[in-house]
Amino acid sequence: MPSVATLAAFALVALGMVLTPGPNMLYLISRSLSQGPRAGLISLCGVACGFIFYVVAAAFGITAILLTVPLAYDALRLVGAAYLAWLAWSALKPGARPIFETRDLPIDGPRRLFLMGLLTNLLNPKVAVLYLSLLPQFIDPSKGHVLAQSVILGLEQITISVSVNSMIAVSAGSVALFLKERPFWAQVQRWMMGTVLAGLAARMALESQR
Repeated sequence: MPSVATLAAFALVALGMVLTPGPNMLYLISRSLSQGPRAGLISLCGVACGFIFYVVAAAFGITAILLTVPLAYDALRLVGAAYLAWLAWSALKPGARPIFETRDLPIDGPRRLFLMGLLTNLLNPKVAVLYLSLLPQFIDPSKGHVLAQSVILGLEQITISVSVNSMIAVSAGSVALFLKERPFWAQVQRWMMGTVLAGLAARMALESQR
């Protein structure tokens, strides 16, 4: 079982990533704005199923890698740190894409909404990197039960992501209008997320091997 400190640290990473614009968020916001909150929530169900697939695949893969390849942890740690640094720069760079910049989407039925949410998540590189390179450094092989630790952390990430995205899907219209009329707060959001992700990247890169 991961420690409380580990769970809290991973929750911060998961929260920072879910609040950083990516394929999942942009799709859900676009869907909610073009077809309503219900469509956004149906799409989110597909996204959640994609997370479950990654949790199962990554849990078994991470277990095998960390227990058989001693240097794998450091390699994954550095890849994860580099990716977090890239996300931080994406949020902080001049002209970064606004969080509620969306695209027009056709009107789809529930089945297609679910499948599109699932495919958007399965093809999302941010999710793959999260599970394959970020999650491993929150696992301590010396405590045993690597598989159980992976599953617990994965379920924590799913809970955070689904909770945040549910609120975004339901309130997408009002939040988009608020940020459009008050660009200062959109800028604050970008800088907060960028700073948090940059700090996590530095911590991860400097952390010694367990």
